[in-house]
Amino acid sequence: MTVTTTTAPAPAGTTPTAVVEIHDGERWHPVVPYAHLTPGRGVPVLVDGAQIALFRDHAGSLHALAHRDPFSGAHVMARGLLGSRGGVPVLVSPMYKQAFDLRTGECLDEATAPDGTEARLRVWRVRVE
Repeated sequence: MTVTTTTAPAPAGTTPTAVVEIHDGERWHPVVPYAHLTPGRGVPVLVDGAQIALFRDHAGSLHALAHRDPFSGAHVMARGLLGSRGGVPVLVSPMYKQAFDLRTGECLDEATAPDGTEARLRVWRVRVE
């Protein structure tokens, strides 16, 4: 199942106690205080057995995508680089440098992974509560 991320800046006046939550399709899971996220860097989080790469971009928006790189199979996406390509916000894999749309998880470089599956990262809804 692919879900498009909700990417809204943190509420004005966000306090250090504001918590980032990720939705697994059934409920919201608190994962980390918003203040602990460094803009431009990712952190791996575990939600109900799923490894997720959580990012806070330089505008304060949050993105949650699969931590597993579909090309290498390694759980490294939280180490990827945030940027843009043709106006599309992207996460670049630290392994083979494929770019993935932060909003949809779609790979902008290749349509299929080496195992024949669709080259896409699952995305989760994320919010600050």
